[in-house]
Amino acid sequence: MRQALSRVILSMTGTTTSLRDFLAAIGDHGPLLLSALLCVPFLIPVSIPGVSTVFALAILMLAIGVTLNRTPWLPKQILDRRIDAQKLRRVLERGDTILARLETFSRQRISLLTNGVLAGRINGLAIIAGALLLMLPLGLVPFSNTLPAIAILLIALGASQRDGALVIGGYLMLLATCIYFVTLAYLAFVAGNGIASMFSGG
Repeated sequence: MRQALSRVILSMTGTTTSLRDFLAAIGDHGPLLLSALLCVPFLIPVSIPGVSTVFALAILMLAIGVTLNRTPWLPKQILDRRIDAQKLRRVLERGDTILARLETFSRQRISLLTNGVLAGRINGLAIIAGALLLMLPLGLVPFSNTLPAIAILLIALGASQRDGALVIGGYLMLLATCIYFVTLAYLAFVAGNGIASMFSGG
């Protein structure tokens, strides 16, 4: 996986790149590994214009393909949207360290969560849920992209490497992300009611 990421980094010689270029540099990998690699830019809390929507949609389409056991399809508008290559390259270089630690830890275990059609579909649905959370317009909220990206990365990498422990970690992170977002929504609701009460004199 790190070799594929290294090819992507080395291929970024221009000022802009696209998802099509990214996928071409990765080479022939399965949709699970592609989903994991597309999460790397979100592991570092740095905003790169265009990445969030394009990469999250790509992860969503890949996950739908995994769930339905079909070859994923990606729209041309997503594949060819231009992204700042230099910013993306710096983020990918920093994310490489995280992948190195994960690959050292990963090994085949708890096969019940990774083998078989049912496990594949459940993991695909979990990645879809993570991608939808990743697409929420919460760019200014701390960790709003990082948390679901970590969940997707762990599930996708665990499923592709037959590591059920990583899959469990991904599910726990997905649960933590949902709790975090629900808590933020509740706090925003309470704050909104408080402000409304102040202006209404109540």
